[in-house]
Amino acid sequence: MYSGNSSKTSVNLEPGAALAAGDAEQRREAAGDAAEPPFSAGTYELLALLIATIGILGLCNNLLVLVLYGKFKRLRTPTNLLLVNISLSDLLVSLFGVSFTFLSCLRNRWVWDAAGCVWDGFSNSLFGIVSIMTLTVLAYERYIRVVHARVIDFAWSWRAITYIWLYSLAWTGAPLLGCNHYTLEIHGLGCSMDWRSREPKDTSFVLFFFLGCLVAPVAIMAYCYGHILYAIRMFRCVEDLQTIQVIKILRYEKKVAKMCFLMITTFLICWMPYAVVSLLIAYGYDHLITPTVAVVPSFFAKSSTAYNPVIYIFMNRKFRRCLMQLFCIRFLRFQRTLKERPAVGNAKPVKPIVMSQKTGERPKKKVTFSSSSVIFIITSDDTQHIEDSSKNTAPKINVIQVKPL
Repeated sequence: MYSGNSSKTSVNLEPGAALAAGDAEQRREAAGDAAEPPFSAGTYELLALLIATIGILGLCNNLLVLVLYGKFKRLRTPTNLLLVNISLSDLLVSLFGVSFTFLSCLRNRWVWDAAGCVWDGFSNSLFGIVSIMTLTVLAYERYIRVVHARVIDFAWSWRAITYIWLYSLAWTGAPLLGCNHYTLEIHGLGCSMDWRSREPKDTSFVLFFFLGCLVAPVAIMAYCYGHILYAIRMFRCVEDLQTIQVIKILRYEKKVAKMCFLMITTFLICWMPYAVVSLLIAYGYDHLITPTVAVVPSFFAKSSTAYNPVIYIFMNRKFRRCLMQLFCIRFLRFQRTLKERPAVGNAKPVKPIVMSQKTGERPKKKVTFSSSSVIFIITSDDTQHIEDSSKNTAPKINVIQVKPL
């Protein structure tokens, strides 16, 4: 565990790596000035509450998506498999990325050792890149489906997911092999790559990292959705010439494209401030970045884990219906259990409710209600009275039994 002065963020957690303290702060510490914690005790409590809320929402929402996908076969489509990959990465961020920061907020300092810092920086970077690359693949999938009318299969989705994880591991594993390294951030509540390093190999890696993991994915998504919007306009122009079935298919594809576009936009809004702050630090403007300025984009980026499942449920009709079915079935089972409990020790049979009405040639109806079924016994004899004791001598009847869900 971490030892030493807890208020200093310049303690080396990794050999040869200066941690997240600016040059100005290091000069002040070298001069003998007492370094104060970057935040007050009340601010740490507020940050702990905020990151705990983000973690719980991300954990519950993404776990719900995985349960729905596993329980309902109609959700198991190649496109939804990509959505599940995003939910899995967001779920892992909620488990690992949030827990380290939450405990540090409670202790008002970074409480983990060098290995914990490396794991925190590696895991957050890995799962974040997996999310943005999966969104890029989703944009491409919408492009080939809407523009080129090509349908993907599960083999295509599984190959895409494999490439996504390998690509992400390549970028996040490079700092473990000497290209840059993972170190404590300015706010002292989490770790990331060392944006502040001025070594040529580190600055070169940071430049290529942003090109490969941010600029290129955003460019691909912009290209794909630019062509999708153009194709949608063309569909509107020739909609009168299409059949009803084709129009329904095109409308469904447009809804899915809008859902993916909203997911991409939300993700970029959450992560763009963090990317801008990191670039400013990497290229010599770290004197502008205070711990408060650094912690807000970091927490905002982590909040993206809670948004995607909400977008699935509100914009995807299949997910919404399966969610309603899941909760309705659970509620009905619970309700039926409550109704059956009083009848466990009651040996008395349920008395039938007999409703008779003589109107013309309409038959009598005997309706029997019980806790497990509703039975309708219909006879065609208007003059015959049906009793429980005379069922064996009753005329031929039709019985329909309706069991509750």
